[in-house]
Amino acid sequence: MSTIWGVNFVVIKTALPDIPPLAFNALRFPLASLGMLALLASTGRLQWPDREDVARLVGLGLIANVGYQVLFIVGLDRTTAGNASVLLATIPAWTTILSTWVGHERLPLRVWIGVGAALAAIPLVVSGEVGLAFGGATWVGDLLIIAAAMTWALYTVGARGMISKYGSTRVTAWTLWIGTLGILPIGAPDLGRLDLTALSLGAWFAVAYAGLLAIALAYILWNQGVKALGNARTAIYQNAVPVLALVAAWIWLGETPRTAQVVGAAVIVVSVTWAKRPVRAPADAGPPGSHRAESLRP
Repeated sequence: MSTIWGVNFVVIKTALPDIPPLAFNALRFPLASLGMLALLASTGRLQWPDREDVARLVGLGLIANVGYQVLFIVGLDRTTAGNASVLLATIPAWTTILSTWVGHERLPLRVWIGVGAALAAIPLVVSGEVGLAFGGATWVGDLLIIAAAMTWALYTVGARGMISKYGSTRVTAWTLWIGTLGILPIGAPDLGRLDLTALSLGAWFAVAYAGLLAIALAYILWNQGVKALGNARTAIYQNAVPVLALVAAWIWLGETPRTAQVVGAAVIVVSVTWAKRPVRAPADAGPPGSHRAESLRP
């Protein structure tokens, strides 16, 4: 699961020169939706939400799979795969802040120290230097990825009640289907100008990987992990994602991280891991996107 998500950043990045970001989403999301439909149908859990919850689920779907996904894919197009993976690893920190603000939980000091350390390391990842310098080629994409992380935190906190009522699998599927209906018209203009017959086999592989493996299959693996290990132990494995993504980007894309970026990535991963361990994980939206819910993100 962690390997699929870590490699996903690199796979998508290799396809973006051939497929515009919004068109890429418009291609991969129908595949992901069909994959989730097959998952629910095969397990006998295919059902519809109660009428009074439809409006809330529509809102959550738009936040998670339109707002987040547009920010993610456009941001990834304008930054490095390594930066994107590390900055998305701050989702638990943003979720902690928002969850506390709305009164869902009260957390001990050590968690806040971990959250603060993770957020303080962001400038090292963005600039590759001690201190934040908005002059690099990736800073616009980095800011979009940070906005995406905040958006997913909003979805995670907002989906808590629905997850408690219906379970993470159904809520993830419903919001994914709603998001697909929003993603398609947004990507339609770019998709209409794209010659699909001219796309390489590698580009189509990236679409299939990002849709079927990084969302549908990874979600199945997540649930199997939760069943065998429990929520908390399974969630720890997600912290390996940015490390694997950095290594994959270095090998596959030649993205050699600066020393400060490696230090920043290490601080974020260690801080998030330390902050999450002593606290019982709250109900959330699936794996830490799919996506706890952070997982269906990439």
